[in-house]
Formats: sequence, structure tokens, C-alpha cells
Amino acid sequence: MSVKYTKDHEWVKIDGDTVTVGITAYAAEQLGDVVFVELPDVGKTFDQGDEMAVVESVKAASEVYAPVSGEVVAANSNLEGEPEKVNESADTDGWFVKLKLTDKSQLDDLMDEAAYAAHIS
Repeated sequence: MSVKYTKDHEWVKIDGDTVTVGITAYAAEQLGDVVFVELPDVGKTFDQGDEMAVVESVKAASEVYAPVSGEVVAANSNLEGEPEKVNESADTDGWFVKLKLTDKSQLDDLMDEAAYAAHIS
């Protein structure tokens, strides 16, 4: 399963024509303690770059953008009761949504781990 990254600090885990989306540990660290996550409903569709979710921390509220176009097939409802999962395990249990891709070629525009590491350094 490969992982790609956006300049807006989202990660995308690719599994066939479905991707899991979350924010990076770097983004979670910058936000501080996450206190609320607003996720989209299953069935909602997004175009790449659309505002998809909202993360609120003790410092600020931030939008999470759709890294690729697709339809929400799952949302991480655990985050409603445990938003701190975003801080504790941003790249595993803190995932936001799973999207069914509508344009797989958009993945080519995202960064690999090395490029993302260079982007945040």
C-alpha cells in the first residue's frame, strides 16, 4: 500500500481504487491538541481541492481538503468521540475518510514521502 502527500499536509493511502485520507503527524503537531473533527457524510462527493472536513484544536480551526476527487465510502466516526486520535496516531487510527477514486491519475500529482519530507523541512 503506497502513501502520497499533499502540500496542505494530507496523506493518502492507496488501496486499489479506494484511498484513506488523513492529516500528517506534522500537521497535527502544528495544530496542537485536536478537540473536534467535522467529517463529511458517506455518499458525499468531492472534487480535488474541495474543503472536505474541519479540524479544530486549542489553537485554531483548519480545513482539510480533498487530495483527490472521489466519493466518501467511509468516515472515521471514532473521531467524533475521540478527536485526540488525530494527535496520538495521525497516520493510522486518526484517519478521516475513505474515498472511492473518480480519477486515479490525480494521484500522480501528489508527493512521495521523500518529497514531503523535503517540503516540511
